[in-house]
Amino acid sequence: MKSVIIIGASGHGKVVADIIRKSGNQVLGFLDDNKLLPKFFIGLPLLGVVNDYKKYTEIAEFVIAIGNVEIREKISAKLEGVRWHTAIHPSAIISEIDVKIGEGTVIMANAVVNSESQIGKHCIVNSSAVVEHDNVIEDFVHVSVGVKLGGTVHVGKKTWIGLGSCINNNINICSNCVIGAGAVVVRDIDEQGIYVGVPAKRKRDVNAFK
Repeated sequence: MKSVIIIGASGHGKVVADIIRKSGNQVLGFLDDNKLLPKFFIGLPLLGVVNDYKKYTEIAEFVIAIGNVEIREKISAKLEGVRWHTAIHPSAIISEIDVKIGEGTVIMANAVVNSESQIGKHCIVNSSAVVEHDNVIEDFVHVSVGVKLGGTVHVGKKTWIGLGSCINNNINICSNCVIGAGAVVVRDIDEQGIYVGVPAKRKRDVNAFK
């Protein structure tokens, strides 16, 4: 059994805590910079702010339960020398054929990751998402609830794919994009930005989303 500390006492943190417990591991508590939070969150202790992580590096692994890709990247760079926990819900279906999942990534309930797909570090593959065969998902990508990625899709670093979006087979999406909820991507995306609609079209610069 592993002992895990969750960074981010939020709704997403609740889900990650549930995954860790259902996987037979122990949640020691949360770290969060919001000083207005109570001393306990979902019955688990708030252990301090993020900078307090050094107190626990010898006894725990860590996972970042924050949806925002920019914040996840900053925190992962800030925490030196920690052991990152990869959380996979027991109901997720992970192919046994050459799947690679990076450290600190969270795979949620009923997600599917098929053969020879590669998922980077500190990614989120949310509930009921499908990652088909031969996908490459780079670091810090957020694949939202119910997303469908066809075969041989490449998603660049720090891209956020919104709820229920569909990405056609053999598509490349560059880094730092936002794919809007329900969008359907039928051709390569090679310019950073926010893409919405059916078929998905670029509407504005991604910085407008931040």
